[in-house]
Amino acid sequence: MTEIDRHLMEERMDLLKITAEVVLKSFDEFVEMSEQRVKKLTKLVDLEQKEKKMLQEQFIELAKQHSSLERAATFCSSRGGEPVSAYGDQEDEFHDAEEELTFSPNSEYHSAPLDMTSSECTSTSSESTTCTVIKKGRNRRTTVPERPDLPINLWSIMKNCIGKELSKIPMPVNFSEPISVLQRVTEDLEYADMLEKAAKLSSLEQMCYVAAYAASNYSTTCHRTNKPFNPLLGETYECDRMEDLGWKSITEQVSHHPPAAAHHAIGRGWTMYQDFTMTSRFRGKYLSVIPVGYTHVVFDESKNHYSYRKITTTVHNIIVGKLWIDNHGDMEITNHKTGEKCVLKFIPYSYFSRDTQRKVYGIIRDSTGIPKYVVQGTWDKSIDMLKVSNWNGNMDKPKVEVDETSLKRIWTVNPLPKGAEKMHNFTKLTIELNEEEDGVAPTDSRLRPDQRLMEIGKWDESNKKKLEIEEKQRIVRRKREAEMDKAMQRGEHYEEYQPTWFTKVQDELNGALIHQYKGGYWEAKQQNDWTKCPDIF
Repeated sequence: MTEIDRHLMEERMDLLKITAEVVLKSFDEFVEMSEQRVKKLTKLVDLEQKEKKMLQEQFIELAKQHSSLERAATFCSSRGGEPVSAYGDQEDEFHDAEEELTFSPNSEYHSAPLDMTSSECTSTSSESTTCTVIKKGRNRRTTVPERPDLPINLWSIMKNCIGKELSKIPMPVNFSEPISVLQRVTEDLEYADMLEKAAKLSSLEQMCYVAAYAASNYSTTCHRTNKPFNPLLGETYECDRMEDLGWKSITEQVSHHPPAAAHHAIGRGWTMYQDFTMTSRFRGKYLSVIPVGYTHVVFDESKNHYSYRKITTTVHNIIVGKLWIDNHGDMEITNHKTGEKCVLKFIPYSYFSRDTQRKVYGIIRDSTGIPKYVVQGTWDKSIDMLKVSNWNGNMDKPKVEVDETSLKRIWTVNPLPKGAEKMHNFTKLTIELNEEEDGVAPTDSRLRPDQRLMEIGKWDESNKKKLEIEEKQRIVRRKREAEMDKAMQRGEHYEEYQPTWFTKVQDELNGALIHQYKGGYWEAKQQNDWTKCPDIF
């Protein structure tokens, strides 16, 4: 073998060794990558199984979502008009909230920032409506029993959900909070001191306060996703806080199908009344509660009469994730005496917006349509009012500038009590609502046994009692239906159910059917005469 051949062979052997090393290294890398891939796939399978289990559990928590069906509302809803049932088949179609509004508050006016501190507000003539009052009357409770951390058998609930409408699924008290829808409606009055202050103002300034009051009704919805108890037909709730807070109200469940509650309240210089009924739209990932009807506020001295429809409340993450609530839509407030109006916009939440979330913005216009004031803030923190200094003259899309020195804070949310997260996230007023009280009607929500048992943490006993009460209600309903059938067969008139304290009338302002307080409740209480009340508990 020549020297050249030997050299060539050595080169080929070296090349072969290098190639073999590369192949072995590649093989090792392939084995390592395969092992990593297997581990990754194993993790993905485990994650997929966990997500599947969570999806199943969260889907059943749809039942929990039923909480917003009433509230959400509770949470805060409008009434009046021909009641539309969330419990029947509805043809109305819910449209998703638009991401782009007609105008953007930031681009249309120059004003002080929304998130001002208390000291900044003071320096710009801001004013809180949380009045300092000398406490009068009885001592109220400051706590409710803590909500027990009890497991929920979601699969047993799922069995009861098969083949049923979402709104007709029987909900155990495990998903509830220990107040009724009637008490939840009464929570609208937590900031009624704004109405007392508004009674002494000019109509345009008064409109600012009415708008802030309307927005304040939603302040608790970001904290609470559990459902209130559905009232029984004929159930009532009174709240007499005239001595310390300056108002009293009476609420009654006036219809079962569709479910509707009538509310009437009077205060120092004002009257407020509304019907609570709604419809709902379920869209897989979210559930929207759409109020039906009007809320009315009338001031005694000026006779200014305001009305407005409440906006949509949407509960997100129905299937997967943590529940959260957004309020969105346009609320048109009208002073029927003067023709002055305000369109209060609740800006929908957007993941892509850098702007303040939960924002509200409204322009108050005089009877000729000229902007005079702006109200702005957030429905969970505070609302300010400012005078309009200039505008573009466009009636359809007004762009306004405001006098920043005129800024006045007219509403600030009350802080939650210490430990509220363990007490259903109740406010101070809500804690007081279900406190036992002598002299109330036998139909009062405070006396409802299943609700009281739930409040003190006896959930099993509460669920049992709830079934008994609901069956008692069904027996009465079936009896009435049988009597109606017999009357129809005989060609006789059968009078439909009549509420005890309210009567159905036509609203003169908009033609809708509403339940008007016919009086007598407070007189019956004074005389301790409850013979008119049905036996429902």
